[in-house]
Order: sequence, then structure tokens, then C-alpha cells
Amino acid sequence: MEILFLTVLTFLAGIVGTITGFGISTIMVPVVLLFLPLPETLLLVGVIHWFGDIWKMYFFKHGFDAKLLFFFALPGIIMAYIGARMALTLPEVLLSRFVGLILLVYIVYLFFKPDFKLKDNMLTAGIGGAGSGFLGGISGVGGGALRSVVLTAFNLPKSAYIFISGLTGFAIDASRISTYFLGGVRINHSLTLGLLAFIPASFLGAWIAKKIVNRIPQAKFRTVISMFLLLIGLKFLIFP
Repeated sequence: MEILFLTVLTFLAGIVGTITGFGISTIMVPVVLLFLPLPETLLLVGVIHWFGDIWKMYFFKHGFDAKLLFFFALPGIIMAYIGARMALTLPEVLLSRFVGLILLVYIVYLFFKPDFKLKDNMLTAGIGGAGSGFLGGISGVGGGALRSVVLTAFNLPKSAYIFISGLTGFAIDASRISTYFLGGVRINHSLTLGLLAFIPASFLGAWIAKKIVNRIPQAKFRTVISMFLLLIGLKFLIFP
């Protein structure tokens, strides 16, 4: 039942995460934390998220911006490593409350500033990539949301937006997954076998997302995800 539940969760998270450019970890980490410790949760969800990044690149390979990718991804990889190292040493309660606070600040600010835009330049890309990588490494959630905020400032076509988000996430996830693993974190045997179901489920979710990405305005999905982030932020902050 645990494998079946996580397979369905992976499938649904794959749909939302592919269309919005973020959300797989945000949806999965809080749920998986109910029955796994934080380091193992981050590694398991990180592997699933990594494959989700591959599917984004595969289905939306029409857009590519080498300069933006370099300035955005490189700082993200470095900060993902630093964040992942901190995740292995800091108390879980402190990390959970930190994530909750970050998410709440992010959502409240967007509520009052729905038209918030960042300056379209490489400095913005570098700072955004670094912040995205750090949040992803230390918590497994929040990084993709920040990455989405930064990338939308460049007014990219939807396919380019999703592709660059996926490729950047791929590099950052590879950095943090290797850091967790080298730090001694392992996934238990049954969940390792479960990846044989989780990975195809994430592919199917991405395939369905590709079918609907041009039919449903992304703004509606961002509203749904924002509400979800608000609830999860409150949960982490009040009940870590």
C-alpha cells in the first residue's frame, strides 16, 4: 500500500510540477516526511525529482538559452551543495520551521504584489539560481518555486521556461543527491524497489502535462500551488 500510495502521489506531482515548473518536491516532501526521516525523504524525493527534470527536458526541448542557463544553473549547483551539507547537520525541527517561514514570506508577498517582477538581467539570474539551489538542497522544497519566480522575469515562451527549469533543476538535483549519498544517507530496500514504479509514474505525469500545458493557463495553476504552499508553510512553521 505504501508503494501504491507513493506511485499515485508521484504521478499527480509529476503533472503539477511539469506544468508549473515547480511542485514535485513541494507536494511530496511533506507527505513522505510523515513516515520517513528528513534525510531519507530528501534523497528519495530528490531522485524522483531528478527524473522529473529529465522528462521536462525531453518533452519541452524546443527552448534553450545557454547564457541564462550558465548564469542561473552554476550558482544553483554550488548553493545546492552547501544547503545539502547543512541539511545533514542541522536539527529537523529547525529546518522545517525555516522552510515554513520561507514559504509563508514568499506567498504573502505574492498576495500583496501579484504583479511582482524581477529585473531581466544576469545578476537576477545568478542570485535567483543561488537561492533556488540553497533552498532545494537544505529542504527539498521551495527551490523550484523561487526558480519559477526568477525565470518568469525573462518572459520566456512556455516551452523554453519549462525546459530551462528542468535542465537547471537536473543539475541542482544531481548536486544535492550526490551530497546526501556521500553523507551516508540511504533509501531503504523496499522504497529502492519502489523506484521501479515511481519513475514510470513520473514519466506518465509529465506526458499528460505536455498534453494539457497549452490548454490550461499557467496562472491558474500558480494560484492553486500558492494556496498549497501557504498551507504547507503553516504546517511546517507551527507543527514542524
